[in-house]
Amino acid sequence: MSNEIKDPKFFEGGKAIFTVHNNKGNHYTYKIRKPENKPFFIYVLTGPDNNSSYTYLGIYNPRNLEVYPTEKSKYKKDSTIVKVIQWAVKRVASGKPVPEGYGIKHDGRCCRCRRRLTDPESIDAGIGPECAKRM
Repeated sequence: MSNEIKDPKFFEGGKAIFTVHNNKGNHYTYKIRKPENKPFFIYVLTGPDNNSSYTYLGIYNPRNLEVYPTEKSKYKKDSTIVKVIQWAVKRVASGKPVPEGYGIKHDGRCCRCRRRLTDPESIDAGIGPECAKRM
């Protein structure tokens, strides 16, 4: 049982939170939100509060797996924070395992409703069975 993200549909849950880390001790936590009738908005954790210390990063397009910083973002396309999430999304979509020492892990909650996942299959998928039926 692992919190490794294996399916790119996880990013489309509407309330996905995940962390990307490397073997050098660097890690970045992202949140992808999908308000009704709006695009997927991406935020990155930039402060100490895991619930509210997120900074707007840009828009995620699940059709082409691209991340787009917008005018309101303080990050540019070539910034490390943008490159990391872009790498993570494409890595998960490719189905290739991440290199040793790296990880792309969800936070143990359903990417759609944010309930704590307890079933091993749901933890592996990053989404509960009822939410999976609705996606």
